[in-house]
Amino acid sequence: MKNEKPDRKALEALISHDPSAAYVFARDILGAKGKELETIRAASLRAPLMLELIADLERWPGIPLASHKSAEQCFHKLSLATELGLAKSDPGAGDLASKVMASVSDEGPFALPMKIGAGHGGSGESLPAWALCDAPVTLRAIVRMGYGKDARVVKAIDHLASLAFARGWPCAASATLGGWRGPGRKDDPCPYATLVMLELLLDATDDDGRRMSRFEPLVASAATSLLDLWKRSRDAHPYIFYMGNNFRKLKAPLLWYDLLHVLDALSRIEAIRKDKSLAQMVDVLEGQDEKGLFVPGSVYARWKGYDFGQKKAPSAYLSVVAWRILQRLGRL
Repeated sequence: MKNEKPDRKALEALISHDPSAAYVFARDILGAKGKELETIRAASLRAPLMLELIADLERWPGIPLASHKSAEQCFHKLSLATELGLAKSDPGAGDLASKVMASVSDEGPFALPMKIGAGHGGSGESLPAWALCDAPVTLRAIVRMGYGKDARVVKAIDHLASLAFARGWPCAASATLGGWRGPGRKDDPCPYATLVMLELLLDATDDDGRRMSRFEPLVASAATSLLDLWKRSRDAHPYIFYMGNNFRKLKAPLLWYDLLHVLDALSRIEAIRKDKSLAQMVDVLEGQDEKGLFVPGSVYARWKGYDFGQKKAPSAYLSVVAWRILQRLGRL
């Protein structure tokens, strides 16, 4: 993309066959609003991907959580559904939200059935619990559905925010897990927890719809932490999170710790848009384009039936995510 104008017509042709990608494109690239956007959103809600997500979410909370990076987990599916337009006004959304918020932990965040094996420091039993690698994802989805002012949501966000280090968030979990945490030094920030907490706080808004100013210092420290990890990517691998070759492969949906996910969060922060490390990360993204379209470099087998679940041809949704990053950063 550096040396030639991206082919917008090619992208528009690609998304014309994908109502979900078309909705994200209209909302985030074109800035569509009102009735125009609602019409496009309605088409996304009827698309095969959304119908499959909604069917899966009817079984909330799903299987006990044993791997946070599994695309089969319902909290990841809820996140994708809200990215693609699911809102509290939609049929069944209220019942789903009620299920999500019914399991409130003593600390405030919503709990999921979690099974940590003895080999990983757990009991092997299924317990209601939360960790900083699931609770922020669930909360952000609920906020995006339209429940950001619910007292239970506000309490949960405040508790998670209070766990911050000076430079991001640790690997932390509910008391029900008895002090369990991931494999790493306890005084290191967890890259993934920091990423998903950053996304949550970027979406937490005041009554006027603006980002909550009281969270701005935490947003800044999270961004600094993630950018510092890029600078030190050869030697800094806290909690076994790397920024190596696999990290740099383009992958959708934005589920785990990878280049596209990190860039999508960081590109929303205006204060760092001229940062050299951020520019280097975007260079890696731009280096993978095919005349403005993007082919997945890695996939989740769960989504092999969709164009972001294969590695041979450009993906509509993945390309739209890449475009919104580049547009935010003035690269289009």
